[in-house]
Amino acid sequence: MRLCPSKASSGSNSDVDPRTHLHDAPRRVEIGPLLYLRGQCDERIQLSAIVITERDIAPVLITDEGRAIPSTIYECEGKRVVRYKFSLETCADASYELDGQRVYVNTALGSDLRIAFVSCNGQESGDHKRDLGERNAMWRRLACQHEEDPFQLLIHGGDQIYADELLDRHPLLRRWANEGGRRSYCPSEAERDELRATLRRAFMDCYIGVLGAAESSWLMGRVPSVAMWDDHDICDGWGSMPAGKLDAPVGRLLFEVARESFLVFQFGAAPDELPEIVVDPSASNLTWHVKLPGLHLIAPDLRSERRWDRVMADRGWRALTTALSAVDEGRVLLISSVPALGPRLSWIEALLHLLPDMHKYEDDLRDQWQSRAHRAEWRRLLESVAKVHADPRTPVTVLSGEIHLATRAILDVSPTPIHQLVASGISHPAPTIFYALALDLLARFGETPLPGHEIRLCPLPGRISIYTSQRNFLLLERRSGRWTACWELERSGRSPPIEI
Repeated sequence: MRLCPSKASSGSNSDVDPRTHLHDAPRRVEIGPLLYLRGQCDERIQLSAIVITERDIAPVLITDEGRAIPSTIYECEGKRVVRYKFSLETCADASYELDGQRVYVNTALGSDLRIAFVSCNGQESGDHKRDLGERNAMWRRLACQHEEDPFQLLIHGGDQIYADELLDRHPLLRRWANEGGRRSYCPSEAERDELRATLRRAFMDCYIGVLGAAESSWLMGRVPSVAMWDDHDICDGWGSMPAGKLDAPVGRLLFEVARESFLVFQFGAAPDELPEIVVDPSASNLTWHVKLPGLHLIAPDLRSERRWDRVMADRGWRALTTALSAVDEGRVLLISSVPALGPRLSWIEALLHLLPDMHKYEDDLRDQWQSRAHRAEWRRLLESVAKVHADPRTPVTVLSGEIHLATRAILDVSPTPIHQLVASGISHPAPTIFYALALDLLARFGETPLPGHEIRLCPLPGRISIYTSQRNFLLLERRSGRWTACWELERSGRSPPIEI
């Protein structure tokens, strides 16, 4: 398989010709290795790696410290997820070996950095039927850019899979989806067991379809990932539904299996493990914090405790407060799966009650921080972030996805504005230009949830419209202590960089 058809390998640390996919050679691995960042300790980068295999014999993974111990953390339908915990020295050409094949990883995280941010890797229906070349075109471009100048970190900002269609995999799931929270069917124990098995197969199939894509799996074997989920990693609108639907036995079972799958395939952790980076010891929410030299990565879990009238419960807020309080010095990248800075939505919510057949959009609006139902929490979030940002040693930048568009925003606070960078739609089709223009008009009315601190939504550099309707991903760079960001747009190419 050709990842970069027009170019030869450009780096001395390339483990394979970039035009040849790692999985082309006969191997005992169906998917992987996929790397997940666990932090830095004693000048070494701590990692987990998973492979998915149908074999009983685990592949051999070797680092400079010797052979990593394999552990089977998940099994379903004859497939095994094997996890390795290991560390690599911090250098530009660190490496590990899997089944005799050497893979290079740039783990030099202490000085200059290149970080990629992606979100919304799929679509609501028919994702598995799409032409793979078209679906993964932006992943291919990202992989080629890694060959040119290696990334040290890959951040996944939400909706890494689109699990919506698995609701058609069992009659009880479809019945639950259609109930609307008015009644709750209680399945028998046998039906629960059957449904759990169906859900585990469905989520496994969904993750294999996504993680097995040549372009993304090639990249994730060479660039450590961190990820936070959003609604489509469970089902569309999860948490913004009526409480009766969320608490129904089928709804709770759906969430339970989605959560265990998220831990396995997006954390590289066993379903009953508390990953090292998760802040809440009870694991009722999965907010995480990773500390690196001069950099803090913090991702609040905006789905586990979400309800119609709240974004996070007490434990979620305590976890976020704990993470922010642990920030000592360095840039803070706050990953908010839904944009923390956005246009005024209260007018739209009010209109929904006046127009026929518009209630189906209510959960989409309730997903947003700007919803009338979440305004107090939204203000609490912005106040917490602004407090950290007020210290010149700990500037904050917010990264978000979810809206399938590219845009940016600024919160006017001291000593410098807080930037929000939205990159959404690594593979999700771009919305129509009319949708982007409608949001553009709405954004121009402005919003000021914190008195005296206006939110300004801005076009990408070099563009006129506030929202850019193209598939995209975000590139962040730290060079000599100076941070910049730019967007890679499917049709327009790379935007001019902005300083953040």
